[in-house]
Amino acid sequence: MEIRFQTKKESKQQQQQVFLNLSGEERFMKFLDLSRTINRLPVKTRSSFEHRYKGNFLLTEKDKKK
Repeated sequence: MEIRFQTKKESKQQQQQVFLNLSGEERFMKFLDLSRTINRLPVKTRSSFEHRYKGNFLLTEKDKKK
């Protein structure tokens, strides 16, 4: 493991460059992985699926895909 000391700006540029070097498919898979990870983070209250509003749309149980 390598330890590097860099500024926040340098770190962001490096992360962005690594991401941009990925193919479109790899970027999409990274996005899906990040989405799954975010959904597993603990939260104080999480509304049930039937009661979540998304903009002008109401998502209902029948809209849920598995």
